Amino acid sequence: MVYNCVFWLNSFPHKDGVHDTLSPREIMTGQKIQYDKHCKVEFGTYVQVHKKHNNSIESSTSGTIALRPSRNEQGGHYFLSLHTGKRILRNHWTKLPMPNDVVDTVHRLAVTSKQTGALHSPIKRET
Repeated sequence: MVYNCVFWLNSFPHKDGVHDTLSPREIMTGQKIQYDKHCKVEFGTYVQVHKKHNNSIESSTSGTIALRPSRNEQGGHYFLSLHTGKRILRNHWTKLPMPNDVVDTVHRLAVTSKQTGALHSPIKRET
């Protein structure tokens, strides 16, 4: 959630910033926010992300929670995998209503994180 907040805070010019119309993100990276790429899904939304599949009977989607837009030009987003507890990057997904079993899974991840010391321990961090 903190990364998501920082992403959006840096995406708009600040009234006391170094530039009146350029955001910190644009000044540092040269990248502007594009609605059709960066505003596709809201933080905390339940989605089924689409995996690359090989025409086997294996499931081609998995349940996740939306975290934030990535920095890539393809419009990818980061998601919390409900199966592994790790952060994943995907470019294709389907938004769905939040099922009760997903709420239960998130609560189990929270309990597990208290036992291990932190929620970020099973989530792969960016470098």
